[in-house]
Amino acid sequence: MSGRTASPSGSVVDRALAAIERIANRLPEPFFLFGALYLVVAGVSTVLAAAGVEVRAFGETKPLRGLFSGPGVEFLLTKLGANFIGFPPMETVLTIMLGVGLAERSGLLTALVRWGFRGAPRWAVPYAVSFVGISASLMADAAFIIVPPLAMMVFKAAGRHPVAGLLGGFAAVGAGIALAPVVMTIDVLYAGITNQVSESMSIGGSVVTPVSNYYFSLASSLVLTVVAGMLIDRLIEPRVVRAGVPRDETAATADPTLDDVGLGKPERRGLTRAAASFALVGVLMISLALWPNSPLRNAEGGFLPESPLLDSVTTLLFLTFAVPGIVYGAVVGTIARAADVPKMMAASLRELSGFLITAFMLGQLIALFNWTNLGGWIAVSGADAMRAFSFDGYLALFGFVVLVSLLNLVIVSGPGLWSITAAVFVPMFTLIGLEPGLAQAAFRVGDSATQIITPMNPYMIVVLAQLRRYEPQAGMGTLLARMLPFVVPFWGVWMLVLAVFYFADLPLGPGMEVHIGR
Repeated sequence: MSGRTASPSGSVVDRALAAIERIANRLPEPFFLFGALYLVVAGVSTVLAAAGVEVRAFGETKPLRGLFSGPGVEFLLTKLGANFIGFPPMETVLTIMLGVGLAERSGLLTALVRWGFRGAPRWAVPYAVSFVGISASLMADAAFIIVPPLAMMVFKAAGRHPVAGLLGGFAAVGAGIALAPVVMTIDVLYAGITNQVSESMSIGGSVVTPVSNYYFSLASSLVLTVVAGMLIDRLIEPRVVRAGVPRDETAATADPTLDDVGLGKPERRGLTRAAASFALVGVLMISLALWPNSPLRNAEGGFLPESPLLDSVTTLLFLTFAVPGIVYGAVVGTIARAADVPKMMAASLRELSGFLITAFMLGQLIALFNWTNLGGWIAVSGADAMRAFSFDGYLALFGFVVLVSLLNLVIVSGPGLWSITAAVFVPMFTLIGLEPGLAQAAFRVGDSATQIITPMNPYMIVVLAQLRRYEPQAGMGTLLARMLPFVVPFWGVWMLVLAVFYFADLPLGPGMEVHIGR
């Protein structure tokens, strides 16, 4: 069927999304799009700086700085390379992809997927991918790199469309980036920011702990797992099929072994030894961490909120994929000599060439946005507008989530955005009798819901590169149009979960109520 022909049952949705895709694909390539946005930020910041605009937050005042000025020219000329190399995802993406590339090219990942899903019912695959994607926020931003391609492989092994798995995996990770069924590092960060605001302003309410949003996060993760699974199964995959998206890769990296879900004796032996090597790495790292004088502990002897162990996540994930990948390849023969290892790693980096080019420009844009203080000005201005409308109760929460969802399109750092908005909204909510922990829970909704449709999310270009393995002509508009069906249901259902907790006055977590004094 033609990629632009909609079925009668989905004609309205298909036509709307196809129109969005056509319009968005008329935008230039991401490299030039980010370049254009760079010029916009440069111009706007210069005008505002010339007008003497300032940002007031955290008890201090910062002037807006314009690129077209003396300091701006200095920033442009001296920080170009640093902005590229210091682009936040660069360290994570390149390092982890070296390990993932070894595991993929040795055949480990395909064998693991075929073994794990050889008897899984096809209907359950979307829900399994959704649960794994939401729970994978334990890996922080690395989940954006690891889960979508694995979900793609899982779908193909189950006889379903791999592109639907790729899109669903990315959407699930985006939805779960601020929540998971277990306590995460980001819970510690958010609690620290919230308490810092509460203490500095001497406002009321309970002290926020890392588990203050646990009940809300657990309920949200379970509900969103079902919603995401249903969307993948009943909307995304049928639309991908109707659009005529190929089920096989067009790139040279296509892996035909996924067409056969059976495993031979060498592969089973390779999986066994790879699992043993994985367990060995795990035992060694746990032993090192539990050692009383471990270098992985912080100065207080613990691991939270910060420690060398948490800073080692990228390295641990690299070892998790690289070591079992090498062992598996040596057993089954895909790695016949030592020289094959760097060759496989080099091949994985070649696939990232498009990401590196786009990352160069995106790194410049994000660095300029931060240097000009324009992001902080936008956030504070939005908060001031909400206060001017005198929102109250659940309406205040609703307006706050809308504001955060919009701000998240330009400020994708969760802790960074919460640092800005908490200074305004935590005291604002306490004044109307709402706990600081509720403001934090509402922030999670807005911060996650629009993660998957903002071009400022650096991992969008990573997923776009994966999508182009099946659709070489796919553009940013293609990806955005296929992510939009997730955003509105995620946002709406999540707001319903928040409404249930608010109106039923359910505790958000241990020791954290919705209203102060209840």
